[in-house]
Amino acid sequence: MAESQLEQLRKRIDALDERIQTLLNERAALASQVAECKRDIDAETVFYRPEREAEILRQVRERNSGPMPDDDMVRLFREIMSACLALEQPLTIAYLGPEGTYTQEAALKQFGHAVTLKPLAAIDEIFREVEARGADFGVVPVENSSEGVISHTLDMFMRSPLRICGDVELNIHHQLLSGNPDRAQVRSVRAHQQALAQCREWLDANLPHAERIAVSSNAEAARLAAEDDSIAAIASDAAAEMYGLGILAANIEDDPNNTTRFLVIGNQYVEPSGRDKTSLMVTVRNKAGALYALLEPIARHGVSMTRIESRPSRVSKWDYVFFLDVEGHAEDDNVAAALRELGAEASMLKVLGSYPKCEL
Repeated sequence: MAESQLEQLRKRIDALDERIQTLLNERAALASQVAECKRDIDAETVFYRPEREAEILRQVRERNSGPMPDDDMVRLFREIMSACLALEQPLTIAYLGPEGTYTQEAALKQFGHAVTLKPLAAIDEIFREVEARGADFGVVPVENSSEGVISHTLDMFMRSPLRICGDVELNIHHQLLSGNPDRAQVRSVRAHQQALAQCREWLDANLPHAERIAVSSNAEAARLAAEDDSIAAIASDAAAEMYGLGILAANIEDDPNNTTRFLVIGNQYVEPSGRDKTSLMVTVRNKAGALYALLEPIARHGVSMTRIESRPSRVSKWDYVFFLDVEGHAEDDNVAAALRELGAEASMLKVLGSYPKCEL
């Protein structure tokens, strides 16, 4: 009886698989027709629409009834949308390389696997590549929940015309990797300086004898560890697989909720999606009450500020640039009103971008 029931269930799964495959190809065909319609309307049309994708994925999450978890269902649809978009217009995404970095993982989380990934060695190279249209978008780290802002990324916005088109949050789990299974033989630990800082307490307790050396990326650390058994790297599971390394210790980050936020940068203006955030860069005149004057219109118009950072302006001594994130789109009535007043008060106001809120 059990064998007969099992066989029936397998037949139903096979039938469902066939239906799913037919529907996927039907969706892909429609995506191709959408591309043709867009080209007929405008030869310079934009195919990737972050606000449209965000709306679709939001609906996927809201209508999901299980038993598949919401996040898994959303990830499946992200890949479907990625494959269909590739039929319309393949995307090239620049990211902070080499292969195996968390930035690569963030790029795949945002765009799916049906894109061409272009690893670059530095954050400023990513900005230049996207500005020169050598890549459609770039993905760069901007802040970590325990170690704070990545200042180089913010500084690039002072001279770059690029917009923020989205953001990605990634739970970061660091693994200690080596080609030598004996932890006692480790003489040095290599990683990006942020990763070394995020694992400081674990390293103090477990590898106090090992020298800590910062390198350009965790993937680069894994590459070095693959060449020298006396080196251990702090990197991801993907880097372990890519470079053929064993995991000496898993999840060695000091904060179990360790999260890094990445920005998607591009030349594209993003329309409202209904659940957005706006990033601003502001400089104010050096006078008493200047910071209050900056924040007061935001509060008075009921705009929620979720983040503020300051950076030296590099124009004159003790002048600062403020980076703010607020909830809502620049086209929303209350946000637009606050920005008008803020622009009148500030010596410089630049909207870095309005884009869908990260909900994955």
